[in-house]
Amino acid sequence: MTTRSELEAVPTPTLPGAASEAQAEALARRKDHHLDVCLDEDVGSLVASGLDAYSLEYDALPELDLDEVDLSVTVFGRRLAAPIVVGAMTGGTSRAGELNRRLARAAQQAGVAMALGSQRPMIVDPAATGSYRVRDVAPELPLLFGNVGAVQLNYGVDADAIRRALEAVGADALNVHLNALQEAIQPEGDTRFSGLAEKLEAFIPVIGVPVLAKEVGAGISGRAAAKLSRLPFAGIECSGVGGTSWARVESHRAPSGSIQAEIGRRLAGFGVPTATSIRNCRAAFGERLVVASGGVRTGMDVAVALALGADLVALARPLLEAAEDSEASCVRALETLLHELRVIAFCAGAKDLRALRQSRLLGRGGAPVRLDLPSTP
Repeated sequence: MTTRSELEAVPTPTLPGAASEAQAEALARRKDHHLDVCLDEDVGSLVASGLDAYSLEYDALPELDLDEVDLSVTVFGRRLAAPIVVGAMTGGTSRAGELNRRLARAAQQAGVAMALGSQRPMIVDPAATGSYRVRDVAPELPLLFGNVGAVQLNYGVDADAIRRALEAVGADALNVHLNALQEAIQPEGDTRFSGLAEKLEAFIPVIGVPVLAKEVGAGISGRAAAKLSRLPFAGIECSGVGGTSWARVESHRAPSGSIQAEIGRRLAGFGVPTATSIRNCRAAFGERLVVASGGVRTGMDVAVALALGADLVALARPLLEAAEDSEASCVRALETLLHELRVIAFCAGAKDLRALRQSRLLGRGGAPVRLDLPSTP
């Protein structure tokens, strides 16, 4: 495990292809340290996702057979067996590469999508590219999302570099992640976020694949959703408060006793809970793709997220823990999740995803919840 004493004061790369050996090694250590912290420390948010405040109405007479339930969905022309994404996690080191390969093979077996972790390491150091390549071990993976930080547009990363990174891994779409809180706490954080809306407006149309905005665990407010919806994004992933807190992750990585470590702990619940973030995104993005994430742990969480307005649902840490154990554990975790979702749909009398999204939501105490949301595709 990487220790705080190993956080050397090596400046991180700012230009594609400009990484020195020391810079590349520092970035790789950071990625492995993130894995260590996420797997070994308590990094949960201090605030709940809000998904557990709801459940779907149970129908004792569903009038369909369990094997009639069809969870499939088509996204960007790719057919998924279920509306699930193996969420963005890691990349950039040999250890991360092995985890990505396990996750990809499991996603392929389940017929669901996968999102790569930030591809910045391979942009600044081409030697890291192999840790993101999963198509060779999972050629039938139905949908693969690439990943780059929006703030990197202010640090010399341009559309050409990102297109090359996407082509190198065979990505079908791109997540552009927004992580202002994480960067502000991270010891090596990149915090020049000014002028990004204008740069994104020019960048998105020329990248060549559908581009989604994506938070990383602090959620999307109504104000942020409105601003992002004015840009030509194909969709958005809300990644709300309630799961892994990246402020808390970075507090574990910051030097012991530092101001950053203390602030990271204090702000571990700062942001917008997942349930609220989903509704904000659906209201602002209309019929564009909305991906729910942040504290998703069970099939009921997935079902509630869909009923709140999501098209797809992503989860990361539970699958990271499973993949760290073995590929078989990851397959088991996905199969269990999908079967649980199928049983919920059956018991709600929903034969497909459209019907499941229209299922009645119940709040605490069993009272029906009225949602005024745009219809989903």
